[in-house]
Amino acid sequence: MTDPYARPSGQPDPSGPPQPSSGDLGQPGPAQPGYPQPQPSSAPPAYPSSGPPAYPPGGQPAYAPGQAAYTPDGQPAYGQGGQQPPKSRKGLIIGLVVGAVVLLLLVCGGAVALILNAADDDTTPTASSTRSVAPTGAASPQNNNGVTANSSSDFGDVCQGGTILNAAEVGSLATAKAYVFSNTPARMTSWSSKILDSDASYYAKSADYSTVSVVGCLAYQEGSEGAGQKCDIKASDGTKLTVDYLSSRYTLTFYAAKTGEKIGDGGTINAPANKCPMLISYNRETLKSYASPDNAAIDAAVKKFVTA
Repeated sequence: MTDPYARPSGQPDPSGPPQPSSGDLGQPGPAQPGYPQPQPSSAPPAYPSSGPPAYPPGGQPAYAPGQAAYTPDGQPAYGQGGQQPPKSRKGLIIGLVVGAVVLLLLVCGGAVALILNAADDDTTPTASSTRSVAPTGAASPQNNNGVTANSSSDFGDVCQGGTILNAAEVGSLATAKAYVFSNTPARMTSWSSKILDSDASYYAKSADYSTVSVVGCLAYQEGSEGAGQKCDIKASDGTKLTVDYLSSRYTLTFYAAKTGEKIGDGGTINAPANKCPMLISYNRETLKSYASPDNAAIDAAVKKFVTA
């Protein structure tokens, strides 16, 4: 590129010192024509001198708005005027994928639950292989016939399959207290108490029913009636009657009062009819009366059981 301000070739530098002529030194030579100083139409461009750029007092370069700035570790710094890089949509895509997976799992889980419920409806229930066995002496939770005794007569419910919730636990039979009840051929489901030896260790007063742990049940043996006595009596209206006083047999069984569990056998107890009693109860239609179990035999059986 041609410099517009260069001196023409062969022409003296107007801005330099006058040049001597080829004649004698010190003598002025012929006058040289004067050339007007060329004037530039515009100021020449200014070029920065080489060297490090100048920074403001803070030691960091100043950036004009719109220019990118960088931190000392080479990372771009974003200011008010800096252009931030476009935001990545990677996080949004990952969130959408995770949401779709969760929704799919919920839908599949609901379908599996419906299938399992339907299968349960068609499945025949089976008993659990784990069973709990009530320990001896503890009230059975399956027995709905348990009662709280208010008197000694309530213990007769044990002979009907009931239990006494406030009865004593069966511990050592040697110190056990017992009651005995018996039914009759005329009243098979009615149980009345029998009198026991008051000097025996197993004896308990009526008021001491909470100390009783053993109940003996004398059950009439059907078809065991035998020959007895013909007893002449006078009815309440003065009519004279003859009543058949019959013998029979009973079976004695011992139960735990609190649980209703069978804990022993007392054997067979006879009900002898060797003589007519002073007081007799009878059936007005059949004119039959049944002898009561032998009290001495009952005491002997209870004593044998608790001392065995």
